Parts: sequence; structure tokens; C-alpha cells
Amino acid sequence: MSITSAEIASQPEVWTRVVELATDAAPLVADGDSVAVIGCGTSWFIAQAYTRLRETMGKGVSDAFTATEFPVERAYDHVICLSRSGTTTEIIDVMRQLHEDGRPATLITAVSPGPASPYAHAEVVLDFADEESVVQTRFATSALAYFRVSLGQDLTHTIADARTALEVEIPQRWIDATQISFLGYNWTIGLSNEAGLKLREASQSWTEAYSAMEYRHGPISIAEPGRLVWAFGEVPEGLEAQVAATGAEFVHSDLDPMADLIIAQRLAVARAEARGLNPDTPRHLTRSVILDA
Repeated sequence: MSITSAEIASQPEVWTRVVELATDAAPLVADGDSVAVIGCGTSWFIAQAYTRLRETMGKGVSDAFTATEFPVERAYDHVICLSRSGTTTEIIDVMRQLHEDGRPATLITAVSPGPASPYAHAEVVLDFADEESVVQTRFATSALAYFRVSLGQDLTHTIADARTALEVEIPQRWIDATQISFLGYNWTIGLSNEAGLKLREASQSWTEAYSAMEYRHGPISIAEPGRLVWAFGEVPEGLEAQVAATGAEFVHSDLDPMADLIIAQRLAVARAEARGLNPDTPRHLTRSVILDA
């Protein structure tokens, strides 16, 4: 078993620990306060999921940014930075600037202390969710689990669904698919972005990700037999039939969308192995992007 596969399989147990930690912790952000969540790569997509979920729950203005696009001139009540290693250069740069401006930021990480720690007003350390693989799986979902518990969500069924997701059969036709489009709606758009990235990273697959409602405004033109259209969460009326008409396979699960992401993670590994690739060490990638000064 690859390191990535083992880390994927550990998620139900790790999420259980996250729930225990988050339940006993002070709220990340008070209801009604504004928040910006900053991340790079996978962390950005998890930030998208959390902020959209929080805002649709009526808990306050919530925005997600990749670090280099964060509008530092904009005022937020809270800024949260998400970084597995705490060593990503762009995250450190933002946190340093916020610190110098006297604007506190919370860091959610798996490694502490780290280079970003001196600039953090507070840290949430999920060290038990850290990973050896370059490809992020369980840390990302654990961070999202922490966010969801902080919003008052009960993840009991989510964790049960995660165990089910580990047993779902991965059909050979999914492994052989020539292209996969991932779709999301509302907070699951972030999950669709993450699923697409996971397949690209681990298996060099051609994947794309869209809002489910936006998919019909052009991207559906590439759907054809031998390709997948995978929707997380709510499916817009009529979309499944429109995809079926193209000959592409429509993939959807009744599992919690975060558990459904586990199936996509497993598919990434399966496609990598089918191509003779090592999912633990994708080409051109490192555990963290550290830029020269």
C-alpha cells in the first residue's frame, strides 16, 4: 500500500480526533464577524468550501483567497491562514505583513512551531493529521472537519459515510476514463476544485472543475463516451439527463460530500498506479512551496 493510500484510509479515525479537539475548543470566529481564509493549492480549495458554507449558514461575511491575491488593504474581523507545514513562503509573507500591521491572524497547521508561528496570534495544530505524502489528503479534510464542527455541524454521519467511502468499488472504467470534470454547488465547489487537483497531482490526469450550474455554459461540450462528470452534493435539475445525452458517465453519491471526496482521492491513487506512477511523490512537486528570497 502506498503512503497516500494509508493516509486516505486513516481519515475516519483522524476526523474523529478532530471532532473531539474542535468540540472542546473556543469558536474560531464569532457569529456575525467577517473572516478571510487564506491558503495555497489544496488549502485554498478547503478555504473556499468553509467560507461558502459559513456564509450560507448566515454566520457572516466569509471570503477565501490564495495568498498572493489576498487584498491586504481590506479589513476583516479575523484572518485565518491554512498551511499543512507552515513553511509556504506566500503564507509566511502574508502573516508577517499582518503581524507588522497589528492585525492578528490564526494559523491552522500540522507542524508547530514553524516559520509562520511567530506571526500567529493563535494556532490550531492538527499534528495527528500530518502526512508523509507530498499529496495532501487527510490534513485537508481534517481542517475542513475542524471548520465544520466550529460552525456547529455534527459529523457523526459524515464519519460513518467516510468508512463507507473506503469500501466503495472503483470501477475499471473510472480508472480508464480519458477525462474527468468535477462539479460542485455552493460549498462543494471547493471540493470539486480539490478533487480535480488531486487527480492532476497524483495521476497526471486531465481534469477540470466547475460550478455545477456553470458547467452547461460551455464546458459540457467536451463530455463524450469514456469520460466522467462527477458532481459533489446537490445536483441542478436536468443536469444528469443532459450529461447522459453526451454519452459521458454521470457520477454522484448520496454520501456526505466530504466523504465522497475520499472516493475521488482513492481514484487518484488507482489511476496513478495503473499508469506506473508513484502517487506519494508526483513529478515537479514538493511538500511545500518555499521560494528563494
